[in-house]
Amino acid sequence: SRLIIVSMIEQNSNLWLQPYDLGGIIGLEIGQNLISTWQQALKRIIDLALIILFLPFIIPIMGVLALLVAVDSRGPLFYGSQRIGKDGKLFQMWKFRTMIPGADQVLEKYLRDNPDFLEEWKANQKLKNDPRITRMGSFLRKYSLDELPQLWNVGTGQMSLVGPRPIVLAEKDDNHYGKCYNIYIQVHPGLTGLWQVSGRKDVTYGERVRLDVYYVRNW
Repeated sequence: SRLIIVSMIEQNSNLWLQPYDLGGIIGLEIGQNLISTWQQALKRIIDLALIILFLPFIIPIMGVLALLVAVDSRGPLFYGSQRIGKDGKLFQMWKFRTMIPGADQVLEKYLRDNPDFLEEWKANQKLKNDPRITRMGSFLRKYSLDELPQLWNVGTGQMSLVGPRPIVLAEKDDNHYGKCYNIYIQVHPGLTGLWQVSGRKDVTYGERVRLDVYYVRNW
């Protein structure tokens, strides 16, 4: 006969499982880094140490990118977006501006005039051929350089260098994160994460959620 035990603990780990022989009876110890205070402190120390170490190189790069954004199109250098962080707390996430002014109105009109792209937007919260993106914005997004201002969010403790990507309020519903939302908010969102290194644009939204949940359970 076979016995399969399924844990009801949402943040349970898949990887850190250690079997023990207890006088002929098997025992399983399930580890979880989320409940380890020193593991969380070490992760925070690593975040800050890496930022400080690379700051002399990052500042000149960000200065050049900011200048190119300003020359390419009118508008502010940075774009702030309200996102959901650890424990469900809202915070302002920063990026280099990659879109034209009035981007929300442009998107609304574009989706109204092109209903075929509405389903793509509803499914992924993004468009492969987004009419709002500037020339410089396309370059920044291609190499993820628009994310560099989020080092400020990492430094202030709102984000981590590695974790699930921050989501907006609309992604909290059942068509997006749904039941996985409570797992997502157990960690700080990341500047990069398992989703990005696993394919990014080639990964479906459902696969993105699965990767984020896997990361939280096993980081």
